[in-house]
Amino acid sequence: MRMVDLINKKRSGGEHTKEEIEFIIKTVMNPDTYRDYQLSAWLMAVCLNGMSMDETAFLTDAMARSGEMLDLSSIGPVVGDKHSTGGVGDKTTVVFVPMLAAAGVPMAKLSGRGLGHTGGTLDKLEAIPGFNINLSIDDFIAQIKDIGAAVGGQTQDLAPADGIMYALRDVTGTVESIPLIAASVVCKKIASGANLIILDVKCGKGAFMDTEEKAISLAKTMAEVGYRLKRPITCVVTDMEQPLGNAVGHTVEIAEAIDTLKGGGPEDLRELCLSLGAMALVEAGKEKDEAQARKRLEEILSSGKGLDKLRELIVKQGGNPGVIDDYSLMPQAKIKRDVNAPGQGDKWIAQLNGRTIAEAGKLMGAGRAKKGDPINLAVGVVMKGKIGSKIKGGEPVASIYADSEEHYKMASEKVLEAIEFSDKPVEAPKVIKARIKYEEQLSLAKS
Repeated sequence: MRMVDLINKKRSGGEHTKEEIEFIIKTVMNPDTYRDYQLSAWLMAVCLNGMSMDETAFLTDAMARSGEMLDLSSIGPVVGDKHSTGGVGDKTTVVFVPMLAAAGVPMAKLSGRGLGHTGGTLDKLEAIPGFNINLSIDDFIAQIKDIGAAVGGQTQDLAPADGIMYALRDVTGTVESIPLIAASVVCKKIASGANLIILDVKCGKGAFMDTEEKAISLAKTMAEVGYRLKRPITCVVTDMEQPLGNAVGHTVEIAEAIDTLKGGGPEDLRELCLSLGAMALVEAGKEKDEAQARKRLEEILSSGKGLDKLRELIVKQGGNPGVIDDYSLMPQAKIKRDVNAPGQGDKWIAQLNGRTIAEAGKLMGAGRAKKGDPINLAVGVVMKGKIGSKIKGGEPVASIYADSEEHYKMASEKVLEAIEFSDKPVEAPKVIKARIKYEEQLSLAKS
C-alpha cells in the first residue's frame, strides 16, 4: 500500500477501506514515512470529494487510537463530557460541569484554548488566580473520584494524529470539511474516555458553521459516528448569531458564570445549561424524563449546590475561591465605560453580530491570532441588551472593559458596528435550534 495510490483513489472519488484509513494514520504517525505534502494532498481530496459515513467512522476510530486512550471505568459506570464547537461568550462549561457534578454525574472535562475569534475555557479559568489547568492524567482521574469533576487541558498524547492533521488543515484551506471536522471532534472525545457525551454545535455569524443547515449536517454526522463506534452522542445545534450571555472576555465571563450558579445570570445561558443538563441527567439514568431532570437542576442552582461544587473545584485545582464573592480578585481592566445607543427614542436590537463583538475584544487583546500568543484576561465587552431587547437612544447598549483610551475607542466602534436597530419590536431567537441523537433518527426512519 502506498500513500500516493490512496491520494489518487480519493481524488478520483473512491471510497477507502478501514485498512486504507488505518494505513494513512500509521503513515502520519511515523516520522520515517510522514510527508506533509502527501497528507495535504489527501486532505484536499477529502475536502473536495467528501467521505462516506463508513470512512468517517474509520478515520475517527484510527485517529482516536493514534495515542493514549483514557480508561475512566474506575470512576463509575457513567462519566460525562460536554464539548462546544466554539463560539463567542460561551462560558457554559463553567456552569455545566459543577451543576452536573452536584447532580451526581462525574464530569471529566478536557478543554482547549481560544483561537481566532472564539474563546477558550482554559483561558477563562486562568482568570481565577492560581487555577491550575495542567493536571496529569492520574491527578485528573483522582480528582474526579474525589469531588466528581475536573477541568484540564487536552494532552498531546490524546489523538495526536488529529493535532498533526489540524495544523495542516489550518494552512491548506481544508478546515471546512464536515467529515474532517466530525472526526477531529469525536476522536478526542472517544480518546478522553467519557461515555456520556453532549456536543453543542454552534451556528451563525459567531460560529465556524455559519448556517443552521451546515450545523445540523455536522451534528448528524457526529451523532452517527458516535453510534457506530459504540459511544452514544447527543448533539444540539445552538444559536451563535449573537454572543451567548452578555459577557465576552475572560474575567467578565467567569463573573457571569458565577452569577448563573448563584441562580441569576443571562436567560439564554441559563436556558442552555439547564437544557443540556436535563438531557445529560436522563442519558445518565439519574432522572426518567427531562422535565424532572430540569426541576432537579433548577433546585441545584437555587440552593447554591452548584456554586458549592464550583468552589470545591477551584480549591482542588489551586485557585482562589474568594473570586466567588469578590470578582475584583480577578484581573481588572483600567477603564470601564459604557457605549450608548445612537439617536433618540425607543428602538429594538434586530441583529447582534457575535463575530464582530469578538473582534472588539480581540482589538483590546482578549484573543489570539495563533497558538501561544499572550492574551489580556482583564478586558472584555458586556452587552446591556441582546436581539429583541428594547434600548432607548442615548442609553447604554454595552460596557467596555479596556486598558487604554485607544482600545476603548476601537472596541466601542466595533460594538456599534455589530448592532442593527429596528424601530419595531423584534422577537428574541431561541437558543436551541435542533437536537440530534442518532438512535432517535434511526427509529424515526424505521417507523
